Amino acid sequence: MNITGIKIRRTYEDSRLRALVSLTLEGDFAVHDIKIIEGAERLFVAMPSRRDEQGNFRDICHPITAQARQILESEILSAYHEYLRESGRPDSSQEEGNLSEHPPVE
Repeated sequence: MNITGIKIRRTYEDSRLRALVSLTLEGDFAVHDIKIIEGAERLFVAMPSRRDEQGNFRDICHPITAQARQILESEILSAYHEYLRESGRPDSSQEEGNLSEHPPVE
Protein backbone atom coordinates (compact mmCIF):
# COMPACT_ATOMS: atom_id res chain seq x y z
CA MET A 1 0.00 0.00 0.00
CA ASN A 2 1.55 3.24 -1.15
CA ILE A 3 0.01 6.35 0.40
CA THR A 4 0.76 9.18 -2.01
CA GLY A 5 -1.21 11.98 -0.37
CA ILE A 6 -2.88 12.98 2.86
CA LYS A 7 -4.80 16.24 3.08
CA ILE A 8 -6.23 17.63 6.29
CA ARG A 9 -9.39 19.15 4.85
CA ARG A 10 -10.90 20.67 7.99
CA THR A 11 -10.14 20.80 11.70
CA TYR A 12 -12.43 21.24 14.68
CA GLU A 13 -11.67 22.43 18.19
CA ASP A 14 -14.94 22.22 20.10
CA SER A 15 -15.91 18.57 19.67
CA ARG A 16 -14.49 15.06 19.77
CA LEU A 17 -14.23 15.23 15.97
CA ARG A 18 -10.80 16.81 15.43
CA ALA A 19 -10.40 16.66 11.64
CA LEU A 20 -11.71 15.47 8.29
CA VAL A 21 -9.05 13.95 6.07
CA SER A 22 -8.68 12.86 2.44
CA LEU A 23 -6.24 10.13 1.50
CA THR A 24 -4.78 9.19 -1.89
CA LEU A 25 -3.45 5.69 -2.60
CA GLU A 26 -1.02 4.98 -5.43
CA GLY A 27 -1.86 8.40 -6.90
CA ASP A 28 -4.97 6.73 -8.36
CA PHE A 29 -7.58 6.21 -5.62
CA ALA A 30 -8.95 8.80 -3.20
CA VAL A 31 -10.80 8.23 0.07
CA HIS A 32 -12.63 11.22 1.56
CA ASP A 33 -14.32 11.88 4.90
CA ILE A 34 -11.86 9.96 7.06
CA LYS A 35 -12.31 11.26 10.60
CA ILE A 36 -9.80 11.90 13.35
CA ILE A 37 -11.64 11.54 16.65
CA GLU A 38 -10.48 12.27 20.17
CA GLY A 39 -11.28 9.20 22.23
CA ALA A 40 -11.05 8.72 25.97
CA GLU A 41 -7.47 7.43 25.75
CA ARG A 42 -6.09 8.75 22.45
CA LEU A 43 -6.79 10.05 18.98
CA PHE A 44 -8.05 7.46 16.53
CA VAL A 45 -8.97 7.27 12.87
CA ALA A 46 -12.49 6.36 11.73
CA MET A 47 -13.09 5.37 8.15
CA PRO A 48 -15.99 6.83 6.12
CA SER A 49 -19.27 5.23 7.13
CA ARG A 50 -23.01 5.34 6.62
CA ARG A 51 -25.98 4.29 8.71
CA ASP A 52 -27.67 1.01 7.72
CA GLU A 53 -31.37 0.13 7.96
CA GLN A 54 -30.99 -0.87 11.64
CA GLY A 55 -29.36 2.44 12.53
CA ASN A 56 -25.85 1.00 12.89
CA PHE A 57 -22.89 2.68 11.24
CA ARG A 58 -21.00 0.59 8.67
CA ASP A 59 -17.65 1.48 7.13
CA ILE A 60 -17.91 2.25 3.42
CA CYS A 61 -14.25 1.33 2.93
CA HIS A 62 -11.63 0.07 5.37
CA PRO A 63 -8.27 -1.66 5.67
CA ILE A 64 -8.55 -5.45 5.72
CA THR A 65 -5.59 -6.27 7.97
CA ALA A 66 -4.49 -4.95 11.34
CA GLN A 67 -1.13 -4.04 9.79
CA ALA A 68 -2.78 -1.96 7.05
CA ARG A 69 -4.99 -0.23 9.64
CA GLN A 70 -1.96 0.58 11.78
CA ILE A 71 -0.06 2.01 8.79
CA LEU A 72 -3.01 4.17 7.72
CA GLU A 73 -3.68 5.40 11.25
CA SER A 74 -0.02 6.19 11.88
CA GLU A 75 0.39 8.11 8.61
CA ILE A 76 -2.88 10.02 9.01
CA LEU A 77 -2.15 11.00 12.63
CA SER A 78 1.41 12.03 11.72
CA ALA A 79 0.06 14.28 8.96
CA TYR A 80 -2.48 15.74 11.41
CA HIS A 81 0.17 16.54 14.02
CA GLU A 82 2.40 18.08 11.33
CA TYR A 83 -0.53 20.17 10.08
CA LEU A 84 -1.12 21.47 13.63
CA ARG A 85 2.59 22.32 14.05
CA GLU A 86 2.76 24.13 10.71
CA SER A 87 -0.40 26.11 11.37
CA GLY A 88 0.72 27.07 14.87
CA ARG A 89 -2.28 25.42 16.50
CA PRO A 90 -1.90 23.67 19.83
CA ASP A 91 -1.98 19.89 19.72
CA SER A 92 -4.63 18.86 22.22
CA SER A 93 -4.22 15.12 21.72
CA GLN A 94 -3.72 13.24 24.94
CA GLU A 95 -1.14 10.79 23.62
CA GLU A 96 0.56 11.29 20.29
CA GLY A 97 1.44 8.13 18.47
CA ASN A 98 -0.12 5.70 20.94
CA LEU A 99 -1.63 3.30 18.43
CA SER A 100 -3.39 0.12 19.36
CA GLU A 101 -3.91 -2.83 17.08
CA HIS A 102 -7.39 -3.21 15.63
CA PRO A 103 -8.71 -6.54 14.44
CA PRO A 104 -9.58 -6.86 10.76
CA VAL A 105 -13.08 -5.64 9.96
CA GLU A 106 -15.09 -7.90 7.66
